[in-house]
Amino acid sequence: MAVYAIGDIQGCYGELRRTLDHSGFDPANDTLWCVGDLVSRGPDSLGVLRFIRGLGDAAVCVLGNHDLHLLALAAGNRKQDESGLADVLQAPDREELLDWLRHRPLLHYDPALDFLMVHAGLPPEWDLATACACAREVESVLRGPQHHDYFMQMYGNKPNRWDPKLRGMKRWRYTTNCLTRLRFCDADGRLTLKEKGPPGSQAEGRVPWFAHPRRASRGQRIVFGHWSTLGYLADHNVWALDTGCVWGGALTLLRLDQPDPMPISLPCPRRQHPAGFA
Repeated sequence: MAVYAIGDIQGCYGELRRTLDHSGFDPANDTLWCVGDLVSRGPDSLGVLRFIRGLGDAAVCVLGNHDLHLLALAAGNRKQDESGLADVLQAPDREELLDWLRHRPLLHYDPALDFLMVHAGLPPEWDLATACACAREVESVLRGPQHHDYFMQMYGNKPNRWDPKLRGMKRWRYTTNCLTRLRFCDADGRLTLKEKGPPGSQAEGRVPWFAHPRRASRGQRIVFGHWSTLGYLADHNVWALDTGCVWGGALTLLRLDQPDPMPISLPCPRRQHPAGFA
């Protein structure tokens, strides 16, 4: 049985199917890990959701920022646009798909493979146990009666530094931002969420989250997406898989159950131009 992780799909259903066919993925025997951002920007977010949900236990997905944005829109929070999401919001099976999506985890850890999957990253202070505990807290909110209030207050860049004493929405927003939006942080571990370029483009004193010298999770193997300007990376004990499919880059698979994980990437047609998007 093979275990594959795939980068940000973002509504590119045709590219997803071609990449899986090229790899020989067999849902009867294999497992597909999705690093989040199943939806948005591409031409067929609805097709992606239906397909991944239809894989059942053969698919393990974590939530990305665009997946959470879809859920926030459905809850009535209209602070962001609906690019690439109208087909889902108007679908006859909308409620079943959204309920399924809302019950996806923010973090997945497989002790047998010793791989952790998140959409974006971990702050320097979090070890594996802390990351898992914080993710479970927010997941319980997403799956419970508080989820509507959560989506109405989800957006924002504060607090930007970890404090174990954080409680309620401040703690949940911080956790959400780490797991679904993080790219850079400063020397003190503060999240710098407005910087979205590749390493080297950031302001002085800021580093990619995975390269922070005090990163408590540096001994943990992590696979993530979210950062198309970073592209594929295998360094610092992390594997970055967002290779910009929707921007005309590639969709990348990584086989995790091999001693030396190797990527499989297929080029993709441009579905959106990066200008104007975050």
